[in-house]
Amino acid sequence: MIADMFEEELDVLSRMVAEHMAMPFPPGFRGLDVENQDMVMLDADAHGYATSVLKKPLAERHHAGLTRLTAVFDKVLPAVEDEYAIKYYTHVRDMAVLAAEVENLREK
Repeated sequence: MIADMFEEELDVLSRMVAEHMAMPFPPGFRGLDVENQDMVMLDADAHGYATSVLKKPLAERHHAGLTRLTAVFDKVLPAVEDEYAIKYYTHVRDMAVLAAEVENLREK
């Protein structure tokens, strides 16, 4: 049962990563800091963790980094006012959260 759930969530994560790659980066967000977070790095970190989770289990320090990253979105998203950027970064957050869930399932 857990193995089936793990495979399903892994498939969803794979689709989310592909969707993310097809989405244009929000105009005006390169070089922009929101709540002391570089928006390019936030995007890159979430994508990096998600693609790593698709390949293999994360090292303990990377797992902790992914957990911290998902919390950053709680601070950043409410401060974003651009409609497209909200959609984009909500997708990025959801991708990071799902990556953390997949990683947690992997541990069981």
